[in-house]
Amino acid sequence: MDFKDKVALVTGGANGLGRGTAQALINRGAKVVLADIEDDTGRATAAELGAEFIHTDVTDPAASDAAVEFAKEQFGRLDLAFLNAGISTGCGLDQSFDLDKYRTAMGVNLDGVVFGLNAAVPAMREAGGGSIVCTASLAGLAPTPFDPIYAANKAAVVGLVRSVGPVYDLENIHVNGICPGFADTRIVDPIKDGLTGEGIPIIPVEQVVDGIVNLFGAESGGHCHFVQHGMDTQEFNFRRVPGPRTGEDAV
Repeated sequence: MDFKDKVALVTGGANGLGRGTAQALINRGAKVVLADIEDDTGRATAAELGAEFIHTDVTDPAASDAAVEFAKEQFGRLDLAFLNAGISTGCGLDQSFDLDKYRTAMGVNLDGVVFGLNAAVPAMREAGGGSIVCTASLAGLAPTPFDPIYAANKAAVVGLVRSVGPVYDLENIHVNGICPGFADTRIVDPIKDGLTGEGIPIIPVEQVVDGIVNLFGAESGGHCHFVQHGMDTQEFNFRRVPGPRTGEDAV
């Protein structure tokens, strides 16, 4: 897939899926801006890949606006956005609940996508269209008892993508979601030994990146593609919600 002269913004771009996706886009001709809260790692990654870097706290809507403006200042436009910044929750419910950790996780994993969309879409309108991929998770598609708050914010990203996708399609802006399983990123590090001990394979970053790059080439939005070890990346088929019943069909 060729992204020659396309301009891309990647949040959470200093490492993991962000770094891998930035590298793949650059390899295919794109000009990339990395946005991350980790300044030293972000600048080093940008220098290594041949990208630009801007400090960005995705929990602050003004920071997302600034990142998009920076991309336009550097390269004149914005065509692609990977809204990827994410963290683990660090707490559960009941006795382990921590309000600060909860708000931080929701701020990064959900607000970061909402603010990123609000910032990126107007720039893509100016460019005549674009493509946005949002990082969700298999935790957003299936119950995740060991981290219900993470599941909640990722399920919210899934719902957001499915809701805005058909709307922005009308403007040639395609918004889709990527839903990886246990990929080899820092979020998985604390439980990695336990997973491998149970025989659960870790998904290589490259496999997830392939799915992300393919989504950037999608011709419509509102889709969520899952990435699971040993399977081809593919669209998750949601069941239809039953419609209302009236008259004799009412229950």
